[in-house]
Amino acid sequence: MKTAAFYTLGCKVNQVETEQLKEQFLRQGYEIVPFNCPADVYVINTCTVTHVSDRKSRAMVRRIARQQRDSLVVVTGCWAETDRNQAAAIEGVDLVVGNRDKEKITDLVEDTIKSSSAKVFWQPVSEATEKLPLWLYSQPHERTRAFIKIQDGCQSYCTYCIVPYARGPVRSKPPKDVLHEIKQLLQLGYQEIVLTGIHIGQYGKDINGYNLDQLLAEILDNVPGDYRLRLGSIEINEITPAILAFMRQDNRLCRHLHIPLQSGSDSVLKTMGRKYGRDDFSQMVNEVEAKIPGIAVTVDVMVGFPGESDADFADSFNLIDSLNLLDLHVFKYSRRPGTRAAEYSDQIDEKTKNYRSEQLLKLADKKRNEFYGAHIGQTLRLLVEKQTGTDQYIGLSDNYLEVLFACKNDLRGEFVQVQIESMQGQQMKGRLIQ
Repeated sequence: MKTAAFYTLGCKVNQVETEQLKEQFLRQGYEIVPFNCPADVYVINTCTVTHVSDRKSRAMVRRIARQQRDSLVVVTGCWAETDRNQAAAIEGVDLVVGNRDKEKITDLVEDTIKSSSAKVFWQPVSEATEKLPLWLYSQPHERTRAFIKIQDGCQSYCTYCIVPYARGPVRSKPPKDVLHEIKQLLQLGYQEIVLTGIHIGQYGKDINGYNLDQLLAEILDNVPGDYRLRLGSIEINEITPAILAFMRQDNRLCRHLHIPLQSGSDSVLKTMGRKYGRDDFSQMVNEVEAKIPGIAVTVDVMVGFPGESDADFADSFNLIDSLNLLDLHVFKYSRRPGTRAAEYSDQIDEKTKNYRSEQLLKLADKKRNEFYGAHIGQTLRLLVEKQTGTDQYIGLSDNYLEVLFACKNDLRGEFVQVQIESMQGQQMKGRLIQ
């Protein structure tokens, strides 16, 4: 039997797309093997969101191309989209596939095997108009939680971001297909479904005014059962009253929001091309927490954007410190060729970026400890995700707390009740009560 192995860099959307690629290969009669095992085909799904992502993508492609000279090496994903010629020039790379051609990658692989010639398959994502296809899986994935890509593309064109150029305009998955996928994944045994995309708050923009609120209403009304539904990253100005009402009224929709902040400085936000101010962000987070007790809010924040002064950074630090957050994802600004910010003259030096990043990472530890500490003594319903040792398991709450607990039975993929007893590093520690 032919074999294929996969390596994924980058975001949740890339991870979903890798699962779709695996399904393609399974349907073509391939066996999926671990990436560190011998395989006939190696697929590297790349990322380009920062220069570090580029470097990691290049390094992985070069390593596999050098080590696996008798195998077919396929490069796809966002770095393959934006730097396809560089990817194709790496010795040992047989096939480079742009984002729009991912869905026919097995056909391209078979054609390449027959012709024995290196090829680049690329269509401009800027011209993409097609809706996202239905994806049904023949078997469960390795993860306990299932992800559905409901939307692709972004048209915001923030001045620092390469993603719209790598992903193209907003394209949505038809609502009936989203519901079909959810039902099938629940039948496969999943207890949590994560709705993800590049810009999920714009879901339905290309479907006659349909929107995320309507999709959530259709799911909750038409897909019964004891399961959880979680939203991927969503912009602050796209958190609607309807979304908060669903969270408050239906415990299937998880009390967790991942929201990009990027900066707490109004002047920096304006230069970034963001469509809100620091007060807008603060008011919304406070409103969310007032309406949804126990909700976890995670934010993305960038340091070292061109022109960010000490005062601008202080604005970011102080805003974050004032909010009740679960966690921060801290990114150092990365100059992306082709974006407007890459041409700005007032670039920030790496030493300053590193210092500001370190300060926010310390603040992240503080916020996480405060949020964790507030839950000691509470009983949470967890989805058991993985085993970490003999009779030791980790479960995830709806508000995104990782909890370590002891149990004699293997309960992975099931819901349990655990009382939180203490903090243990990046996790909580609890006692199984049901």
